[in-house]
Amino acid sequence: MIFYRFRVDVPVMMVMTGKFVSPNSQWKHMPRTLLEYELFIQTRGTLYISRDSERIALKEGEFLLMPPRTQQSGYQPSDCSFYWLHFSVQACETIRDDDFDHVYEPGVIVIPQKGVLRSPEKLIVMLKQLQDSIRSYREESLNNYLSTGILCELYNQMFFFHNPSGKQTKQQLFNDIVDYIKWNRHENLKANQVAQHFGYNAKHLSSLFSSIAGISVKQFMLQDKMEVAKYLLSDTNQKIIDIAMQLAFPDSQSFTKAFKKITGLTPTDYRNAYANRLLNS
Repeated sequence: MIFYRFRVDVPVMMVMTGKFVSPNSQWKHMPRTLLEYELFIQTRGTLYISRDSERIALKEGEFLLMPPRTQQSGYQPSDCSFYWLHFSVQACETIRDDDFDHVYEPGVIVIPQKGVLRSPEKLIVMLKQLQDSIRSYREESLNNYLSTGILCELYNQMFFFHNPSGKQTKQQLFNDIVDYIKWNRHENLKANQVAQHFGYNAKHLSSLFSSIAGISVKQFMLQDKMEVAKYLLSDTNQKIIDIAMQLAFPDSQSFTKAFKKITGLTPTDYRNAYANRLLNS
């Protein structure tokens, strides 16, 4: 396993970013040599790309980080879409260790070469905010700090989703509940249905969940739906009523009320706030 260790007490330098959508099912990534780091966040399909002699299949919900001087090329057709971010850093250490044991250091982040994102919607919204900033302000420092924030979010998703109590059995149940909620986010799921599915009393399950997450099951389900809603509002042109239906709200009014409660903005205001996506194909 390869890890990249960055210092972030000084922000990284954003070079360029965008969203790529393959123009057809026969598209292949161009062969080239990277001049800086490139981060891929896969949003649809599978990207078939080589890192030097290593062949990688990057699937939806996964990320990939490639270092400078990497020889990139597509090794088979890829009908897909992904966000990409090129950046450079003042200091980086490459760690090659299958038994790497992460230890927190202030001002330092460690990112594996490839992994599965716990909350891809969060990163996509942050990348969209960066793209909006580039088109709206063209202010280098802001773009560098936003890029650093994206890397820090990725780092935290990899290493800081744990149970403070350290009890593995509770952690496993908590993770299973989170996965169940995410898989059923398009249903009108109730907290007591979650408890019933896992064979627990609703009050007991809610108490266990809150002790780890800091919020109730009901609040987590709502927040999870809103993360998906933010992604759909910023990354697609779907109508608000269609997004509401997709997330099991009975109408656009109830969806708008819930969205504003969580974000402080209406869905329309949120979409308009980050309307400058950088799209290439």
